[in-house]
Amino acid sequence: MDVRVDRDRCLGAGMCALTAPAVFDQDETEGLVVLLNARPPSDRHAAVRIAAGACPASALSVTEHPGAQP
Repeated sequence: MDVRVDRDRCLGAGMCALTAPAVFDQDETEGLVVLLNARPPSDRHAAVRIAAGACPASALSVTEHPGAQP
């Protein structure tokens, strides 16, 4: 899994940081998303998918790798 963020789209809602805090955070200045791990371990994948789906600005994108464990 590869994760990308688009800080230009981010609204600072913080759903990503709340849902997957090992992968996402918010900067202290603007409250925008900060990507902590672009290739999270498999035990974090479910939380990353939930965070991406919960983002009100669709600022997170997830690319799955064929053959990888869900």
